[in-house]
Amino acid sequence: LSQNYPNPFNPSTEIKYSIPSKSFVTLTIFNILGKEVETLVNEIKDKGDYSINFNANNLTSGIYFYRISAGQYTSIKKMILLK
Repeated sequence: LSQNYPNPFNPSTEIKYSIPSKSFVTLTIFNILGKEVETLVNEIKDKGDYSINFNANNLTSGIYFYRISAGQYTSIKKMILLK
């Protein structure tokens, strides 16, 4: 899981991630309180590099977290939305 770019962002940012082997992948966005605000990926993905654009037009300014889970791997990163 790579750091999103740009960060801070308004209103969209790119999130890149790599999958070492075919696995079920979930990529979820959470607000600062830990509430899930959007799920970007929730499916089986083949091995490879991926990029997804996250549009936060409907969200307020603040700190958000994104979490990827793929097989046994989980990672969380922070991003900032500035409107």
